[in-house]
This record gives sequence, C-alpha cells and structure tokens, in this order.
Amino acid sequence: MSMNAGKFNVYIFFKLPSAWWSGVRLRYIDHEKAIVTVKHRWFNQNPFKSMFWAVQGMAAEFSTGAMVSTQIRERGKNISMLVANNKANFSKKATGKITFTCQDGHKIKEALDQTIATGEGQTFWMKSVGLNEQGLVVSTFDFEWTVKLRS
Repeated sequence: MSMNAGKFNVYIFFKLPSAWWSGVRLRYIDHEKAIVTVKHRWFNQNPFKSMFWAVQGMAAEFSTGAMVSTQIRERGKNISMLVANNKANFSKKATGKITFTCQDGHKIKEALDQTIATGEGQTFWMKSVGLNEQGLVVSTFDFEWTVKLRS
C-alpha cells in the first residue's frame, strides 16, 4: 500500500470496521508524520457526552501504525509489527473534531534497519497528540511498537 490517505481509509472500512464507523479517518501521511481525525458523535460517545477513550485510542494508534505499516511494505521484507505497550493521558473532555498527529516516523527507519541487519526484534515508542478544534490537547497516547523478521 502506498502512502495514500484514501487507500488507508478504504483499508479501515474493510479491515477495521469499528474504527470506520466511529469516524476515524487518515488525513495526511508521509515518512515523518501522520494526521488522523475523528469527530465526536452520538455513536462514539461515553455516558459523559464526550468521546469514548477507546475511540481516541483507535485514532491515535492509527496515526502511528499507518507509518509503521507503510515503511515495512516499502522494505519488501516479511516483518511483523505489534503494539507491546501503550500509555495514555487524558487532559480535557474530547468533543468536536479531534486531530491526532504523530511526528515520530523517523524512529521507524532505525528500528527496521536494525531488525533486518541483526535478525533481532526491535522496539520503539511513538507519540500521538490529540488536539480539539481550539488547538488544546485533549489526550496524548504513547505506543511501544515491536518489529521483527518473520521466519
């Protein structure tokens, strides 16, 4: 899959339908940065009339995972990827359109280079920050990705 937001959004529809129906959409991707949006709606809200934390997590994870997936495909090697850990901080009620941005794409190249060169799995942390329409941070997610060559 090339770095094309439209293709990733079709992928979401077929492979991650809960994210699609919740409104998660990739808006921009390159090797360094990915931007994912999700809008607070009745369908994805919690009992407190804000966006459910898991919906925020899906959008945040997708902003990191889309770059990992793309860079793995570009290598042409059989490499697995998996989230080993994650941390989240919620600082403001998530309402309206939330934009998650990850700018840690540079970490992927080094990990992939190492796993291909050594054959050993590598881990690295990527951060995604969710901003509301006023530009205020509503949540911050950190994901520890693992990559390794498949046998």
